[in-house]
Amino acid sequence: MKQDREKPLLRRGGFTFKQFFVGHDRCGMKVTTDGVILGTWTHVGSCRRILDIGTGTGLLALMLAQRSEQQVMIDAVEIDLAACQQAQENVQATPWHQRIRVFNQDIADYAEIADSRYDLIVSNPPYFPEGTDCRDESRAKARYTHILSHQNLLMYADKLLAPQGRFSVMLPCASGEQLEKLALDMGWFVVRRTWVCDVPDKLPYIVLLELSKVPLICDEQKLVTHQSGRKDYTEEFKQLAKDFYLAL
Repeated sequence: MKQDREKPLLRRGGFTFKQFFVGHDRCGMKVTTDGVILGTWTHVGSCRRILDIGTGTGLLALMLAQRSEQQVMIDAVEIDLAACQQAQENVQATPWHQRIRVFNQDIADYAEIADSRYDLIVSNPPYFPEGTDCRDESRAKARYTHILSHQNLLMYADKLLAPQGRFSVMLPCASGEQLEKLALDMGWFVVRRTWVCDVPDKLPYIVLLELSKVPLICDEQKLVTHQSGRKDYTEEFKQLAKDFYLAL
């Protein structure tokens, strides 16, 4: 359920949305359009508990809090201390701070102590193999798959997800296809798949996957974000992001 509040002032060191500000100057991964797409695309439905694995700035947790009812509780796990602290600060400055908990933990450790299962798990996971050049350690933690392999991500999601729950994830297309193959081998089913393109005449660059342990027919779609120029958003993208982007 949305909460009415004044439009925030533009600030440096982060990204200003209609209802909240996300500081990202101490995080390895900054706020991106791709992250916003995942936050708007993910089905919230009637879930009561949500888990964000690798929350970074806290962007997804905050977007899902804005989109969900007051009784929905959200846990967010982040291994990098600086990113976790900034996510906690971002959360505390919003109307949803009592509904979101941010933990500075490895998901492997968190999976051992979690007190119940989740109706929805969401993740914007690492996707670069070890050895890819990265500017700093915090960025490496956010991007390298040796920090959290896709197989382990699927394993922990399986452990933490309620029987009827859904797991939403976003990856570059090649990495997404690899994760999907792993998921099928591990007993998951793809119930929703959306290919994302910058402009109509380009190939997709990321894929959004919704996984479940319950077999359902896959709903496959394509999302084009721009008509042509950088700010020339498609109507479909505007509908997704209109509750978040100041310009929409």
